[in-house]
Formats: sequence, C-alpha cells, structure tokens
Amino acid sequence: MTDGSSGVSQAGNAPGRVVGLLRTAALRAADALLPPRCLACGAIAPSDGALCGACWGGLSFIERPWCACCGLPFEFDIEDGALCGGCAAGPPAFDAARAVLHYDDASRPLILSFKHGDRMQAGRHFGGWMARAGAELAPHADLVAPVPLHWRRLAARRYNQSAELARGVAAAAGIGLCVDLLRRTRATPSQGGLTRRARRLNVRGAFAVAPRRRPAIRDARILLVDDVMTTGATVEAAARTLKRAGASRVDVLVLARVVRSAQPE
Repeated sequence: MTDGSSGVSQAGNAPGRVVGLLRTAALRAADALLPPRCLACGAIAPSDGALCGACWGGLSFIERPWCACCGLPFEFDIEDGALCGGCAAGPPAFDAARAVLHYDDASRPLILSFKHGDRMQAGRHFGGWMARAGAELAPHADLVAPVPLHWRRLAARRYNQSAELARGVAAAAGIGLCVDLLRRTRATPSQGGLTRRARRLNVRGAFAVAPRRRPAIRDARILLVDDVMTTGATVEAAARTLKRAGASRVDVLVLARVVRSAQPE
C-alpha cells in the first residue's frame, strides 16, 4: 500500500507487511500499558477499536433492503435490484454507493470527533467497518481513493479524514490505494446548511485529476471514499471527474449518510 507519493501499489507488499507488523507490535504494547478505549465516548472498551456497549447499542446501521444504486435504505421489504425514486429518475455519476451508518444524533459525535478531534487512529477501524459494508463493491475495484480536501483546509486540519478512512478500507479489502488521485482545485465553502441545488453548484468543477495519476485512471475501477454523504453532491462531482478522465467504473463508500424517506420505483 502506498500513500500516493511514489505511485500506486497493492496492499500487502513486503515493505507494507513490515510496517504492518511493527504497527501491530506497537499497538499491543500500548494495550498492555493502557486499556482500550471506546472510539466514541472514551470509556473502557472490550478491545482496541471497539465501542462500549452503550455507544454500540445507540448506533443505527444501514441494512437491506436498499436502493441497488445509491444504497439508500427502503422503509419496507422489496425485491433486490429496486431503485429509489431519485436514481430511477436520473442515475447518479457514480455506479453504486454504500454506507455503514445512519448519520444521526448517535453517530454524529463519533464522526465529528474523528474528523475534528485529531483521532486519526480511528480511521483504520472505521475503514474495516466500511470494507465489510462495501463487500459487494470491493470485487469491482482496482483502486481506492479518497475525496480530497483543499490544501488550505488540509493545512488547518492537519489530516484528511477521508484519506484515513481510505487507508483502512484498502488495508481491509486488499486493494491498491492512491491518496492523491484527485485534488481539490478550489476552496469551496462548507456544504452545511445548503440546499441540494446549492450543494451541487458549490462543488461543480471543484475536483481535478492529479496530472501524474492520469495513467492510473484509464479504464480503472475506482472505489471512492468519503466520511459523510448528505445529498451526494460531493461524491457525484468527484465521480464525474474520474469518469471524464477515463475511469470505467466509480463506486462510493462512506462511513455514514443522511437518510431521508426512500420511495422505490
């Protein structure tokens, strides 16, 4: 696995195994000195990367049945392959999307603490959750890539939470990783509080393929990773950029998504 600075490689190469062994040894040493803590509230947890019983019980995981395209869960049983009204009316720029959690009052603190609380280590655990939720997408993927931050926001936050999730997904699924496949060409205002149409306008033309990564995209099947999906405007803009650069397929995997009523078609 690579961080994208020297090329795209497959998870599981020799240097990567050495790094993984060293990291595992360090984590075990830390666990021997300090008990594992809940990723959400900080209480003592059963194991590293776990949640305490109270926090786990409060989370709402996205389960079938869901839209075959965007993964939006339906409120009642329906046959596999059904599409929600939005995807039936106009297919999105990506091919399929899946999410682990409902973005709600229970999951929001967990995600915001990871996103803004300097808790990068949680990314590998969340990435494992995501790889399981996206198990049907992984066989179609040649490459995992995160939605990028603009360099100014990256400098202020010090890390891209989506890149940390992508590392976890790539490691868990055994897929090559490229963290700098896309770049953000302009500093877009926060999407919070914007309408669906305003969100789409806000991110229109906001992404570009890194020039030296163009050969990696041609005919590639890419698994695009982000933390939260609200209307899908951001991942659609990024997926559209990848498709225009020659990607044959772009799937989306997110940790959580806002869920509104889904009516199948």
